[in-house]
Amino acid sequence: MSTPLVIREATAADLPALVRLHVTTWNDTYPGVRSPPTYEVREGQWRAAFAANDDSWFCFVVARSDGELVGFAKGKRYAHPDQPGYSGELNKIYLLREYQRLGLGRRLVGHVARRFLGQGISSMLLFADAGNPACRFYEALGAEKLRAPDGEVSEGNYGWRDLSRLASVCPIE
Repeated sequence: MSTPLVIREATAADLPALVRLHVTTWNDTYPGVRSPPTYEVREGQWRAAFAANDDSWFCFVVARSDGELVGFAKGKRYAHPDQPGYSGELNKIYLLREYQRLGLGRRLVGHVARRFLGQGISSMLLFADAGNPACRFYEALGAEKLRAPDGEVSEGNYGWRDLSRLASVCPIE
């Protein structure tokens, strides 16, 4: 990609582009789903997030120099009794297919890890479909498969217990 790309904080002004990007990338990641989330569903979710206007979540976007969004990662605070020891969640991370395998996903994860560390959060997890091809990416970044309360491995669900280590292997630029 010869177009310069910038990773920056998402703003409410990004909402229409972010919704379109979320619908496009989700549908591309999970083809064949009978009833995929619609633009209206995603718009409602993102509007609610921006309306919350609190520090419980954040989102970084990857933007081209013309302003077009090509990827995003959303982080949020996390607390769940089935997964004690994790206080952050990589809630969403998506890139348009033509922008994958360029190091942008690694950079987005690095931004999320650094934001959490700045908030005093030192661990994070993510919940993904076990068939998501990005699972290999998470494993390459050192994520451990999570276990259910009964000890079973939760396929597609991962965690990082040391975000400082993760941040050190994920460049900003």
